Amino acid sequence: MGARAASGRARRRGGRAGAVRAQARSGRGAMSRRALRRLRGEQRGQEGPGLGQLGLDPGSEYAREGGPPPAPGKGPRGPPRAGVSNRFELIPAEESEDELLAGEERPDTRLSEGDTAGRSQEGSKDRSKEGAVIEETDGDGHREGQEAGQPDRTPASSNKPRKKKKKRKTKKNAAGETVEDNDLEDIDSLLERIEDPGLAPQSQGGIITDSRPLLYVEHRNLNPENELKRYFGARAVLGDQRPRQRQRQYVRSMWLTAPKNTWPRYSKTGITMQLLDTRRGVQHFTFEHHREYQQVQFKFLDAVESMDPNNIVLLLQMNPYHVDSLLQLSDVCRMQEDQEMARDLIERALYSLECAFHPVFSLTSGACRLDYRRPENRAFFLALFKHLMFLEKRGCPRTALEFCKLILSLDPENDPLCVLLLIDFLSLRAREYTFLTRLFQEWESHRNLSQLPNFAFSVPLAYFFLSQQEERPELERSQARERAARLIQLALIMFPSVLMPLLDHCSVQPDARVTSHPFFGLNAQISQSPALNQLTSLYVGRTHALWKDPAVMAWLEPHVHEVLRMVEAGDALVQEAEHKRKIRYQSAPRNIYRHIILSEMKEATAALPLEVTSQPVMGFDPLPPLDSIVSYTRPERTSHPSNESSLSLFFRSLLPNFNLQGDIRHNGDDEAAAVQDLNQGVNRLMAAMRDMLANIQFQEPPRDDNPEGDGDWD
Repeated sequence: MGARAASGRARRRGGRAGAVRAQARSGRGAMSRRALRRLRGEQRGQEGPGLGQLGLDPGSEYAREGGPPPAPGKGPRGPPRAGVSNRFELIPAEESEDELLAGEERPDTRLSEGDTAGRSQEGSKDRSKEGAVIEETDGDGHREGQEAGQPDRTPASSNKPRKKKKKRKTKKNAAGETVEDNDLEDIDSLLERIEDPGLAPQSQGGIITDSRPLLYVEHRNLNPENELKRYFGARAVLGDQRPRQRQRQYVRSMWLTAPKNTWPRYSKTGITMQLLDTRRGVQHFTFEHHREYQQVQFKFLDAVESMDPNNIVLLLQMNPYHVDSLLQLSDVCRMQEDQEMARDLIERALYSLECAFHPVFSLTSGACRLDYRRPENRAFFLALFKHLMFLEKRGCPRTALEFCKLILSLDPENDPLCVLLLIDFLSLRAREYTFLTRLFQEWESHRNLSQLPNFAFSVPLAYFFLSQQEERPELERSQARERAARLIQLALIMFPSVLMPLLDHCSVQPDARVTSHPFFGLNAQISQSPALNQLTSLYVGRTHALWKDPAVMAWLEPHVHEVLRMVEAGDALVQEAEHKRKIRYQSAPRNIYRHIILSEMKEATAALPLEVTSQPVMGFDPLPPLDSIVSYTRPERTSHPSNESSLSLFFRSLLPNFNLQGDIRHNGDDEAAAVQDLNQGVNRLMAAMRDMLANIQFQEPPRDDNPEGDGDWD
């Protein structure tokens, strides 16, 4: 029964196939299209439009040849027949030409069409092309599917929306090579960018071009790894580990720090940045603390008053990105000689603050300002300063200089951390001599940088180093040599108290003439004001290593003798400098004290006045400005005044719940009530004494199970 059923199904399938072939030979279009769809695996609605829909006469040459209707732009361009709708009338000729070019670029398509046309001519002329293809490839199923599906692909694809392509004009350059217009536009745009003064690239050697702003910050110079790679190579910095790949998904890419996998997961801390106003092209921003962050800030202040670092650690466990807690705990770790943890906490604080940046806040433009008088902004200044101090100790002076420029650009008028006392040292260490000389030339007129000992001595030293660079022209070297000689003599006349401590730190013994002369002697150090003593001590303690070079000492010696000659001759410059020292430097501003505290230079810290050293200095806000702009205040803590005696305070320290006075009565004039209160107080005192004595337990000495012993000594 099964064999008969199978043979019946085969006969029915064969009959259907024969009917399809017969209908195709007889020219029945409907059955042939349905059969072709079945053979191609297509569904209804995917076939190409009919001849009538395309506006073609069934008796035309395309219909006689049995080929597909012409694609737009490939047929003869005669005028359309009247009364016939052509759906391709709205296609412009430009697109048709592009399609014609695209068709010429595909030789395989033309070959298949020619092959199909040749086969149709070999068959009978009264057949359609579909019937011819089916009849010739009846025995080869693969060829049947490929060749039968080929003619209708062009009409079917014509229904899809097409993109309008523009022709690319080509031009020939001087070498005879063709260059497209797009490439020429790219070259023009690059030339415009190079000619733009704000986008001028940095020249080789690290010299900042004059076209850039003075405090321009480069992103690539904020990464200390780039500087270490220049010094030691990538292999020495990265080791055998692979280059750093993408961190975890929630870690954002930052400019100031590189997030670490060991850090806690970051979430919004409640800090945001707002744009206050824009004046003369300068944008003024400020950080803001939301209510949740304010509550954490109050808990942090309580933890600081407890004088227990463990309370700050507990607070950071609940709020791992609280900025002030990170700054304060970093100081604790640094005092405990845990430099790595201290640096990691500062980087985490910078990461938390950078995540709160305003979208238009720029680190590199030098046109964004933050007011240090607002307590919310101080954490960013302090985190940047402490970070650059770690970078300088790590051996990355170029990166530290970039962070120093960033701090100065945030408030160049007030300079709350007085980084001008540090920027010259970092410039010399990073060998950015041109930047230091440019800063001195542009700011000397309105900031009087020559009145600071660090600029008075560092700028001529920078000119001296420039004069030693052999790659520079001889004219520039001679000019730098002359400027260095003139400025170092002025510096020695203005600040004579710097020479002897500087030579002492460099382990250089001066000659007898310099030692015995009163101008550079001990009298010069004693007669100067305390404020000037702080500045000179800070400079000598910080930069004495730069003067140890024998070439520098050989250059300094003749100028010292020249100054002594001018002093003995009674030059007017010497008298004028002495007058300036007596009038100026009477008291140092608060930002200089703040800088000395943050720098922790022993020579300068010892010279701080008593009014600064007597008050408590917190690492998260050292010496806050007297004119602070407070946006929210800490709620007052409820505390009752105590009139207890010393004995009562002693017992309260032993028993916190002890209260000698009991309930305070308002009618204190009643003698009977006073006697009763005294009796109650004595009774409470006696009860407290009994409780304390009852709770005292003496620990019995351990008993020896073998009192006689074995005679052996431990």
